Amino acid sequence: MNPFEAPGEWLRCQLHCHTDQSDGEPTPTELVAHYEGLGCDVLVITDHWLVTRAASDTMLMIPGSELSADLDRAPFEAEVLALGIDELPEPRAAFPTIAACAEWIVDQGGVAYLAHPRWSSLTADDYLSAPALSGLEVYNGGCEMEQGNGLSEVQWDHIKQLGGAAKGIATDDAHRATSTSGSDAGLGWTIVKAATRSREAVLDALRSGAFYSTTGPELLGLERIDGSILVRCSPAASVALHSGAWDGGRVNADASIASYRGEAVERTADGLITAARFEAPEYWEWARIGVTAADGGRAWSNPFPLPGKRTPFR
Repeated sequence: MNPFEAPGEWLRCQLHCHTDQSDGEPTPTELVAHYEGLGCDVLVITDHWLVTRAASDTMLMIPGSELSADLDRAPFEAEVLALGIDELPEPRAAFPTIAACAEWIVDQGGVAYLAHPRWSSLTADDYLSAPALSGLEVYNGGCEMEQGNGLSEVQWDHIKQLGGAAKGIATDDAHRATSTSGSDAGLGWTIVKAATRSREAVLDALRSGAFYSTTGPELLGLERIDGSILVRCSPAASVALHSGAWDGGRVNADASIASYRGEAVERTADGLITAARFEAPEYWEWARIGVTAADGGRAWSNPFPLPGKRTPFR
């Protein structure tokens, strides 16, 4: 499904954050108030091995947790976001494998996403070992802010190169959202196209890929026109089409920088790109879109099949 053509409403979702019930600083009430102030529509509190309950007057609250699984190498643990679960397994101990963790989450009616792959030194093979996973965190704001290792695009593309499929969410992983010395909230979020403003509709969108992820820029449209791909977005310094390790194209707003396999078709008065068109060779099988704003903000579409291929757009 192309989320830009699907019915429903766009909802700003924060899918990874913590309170003082695990290793965060704010109370659940303080965390909820903070994300209400940021304009979130959906909040999942993911305290470690806890399902932390909190109420909001404006946000849809979906229960969740951050669970762990053993690794046979350093750092000896992987973490998985359990989105939409109501209970926890007993005993509350790390699962033997990522696959077992993801399978348990799905069996409970939840959606499983691999947390901060780069920070956890995880590989595409680790992801592919757990077929119940729906995707991974392509951007983890806390990891990026603290150590510069919150971006997992390499792992994401490698999964696709190996024949797998993964959606990519962006999150805060906030632990100090309300800190007076500097907040780690509002760094990354996921924009879901939900059929209704309900728990099941949001979870369905996270399963199907009806969303995009961002640190600020907006993706406004993704269309197939006469065999080409047309991308619409908020003003951007560049728009890229990624299609594997060596395939893709990029359109740059700066005229002194060459563009490749694409062109800007709409610009703002100061030259930033608001629409770009790409022509993909027949042998490219898939693509995902990346937008970079003038201030460095990033946005990511989920991977989709390219024109001329037999696979449906999904």
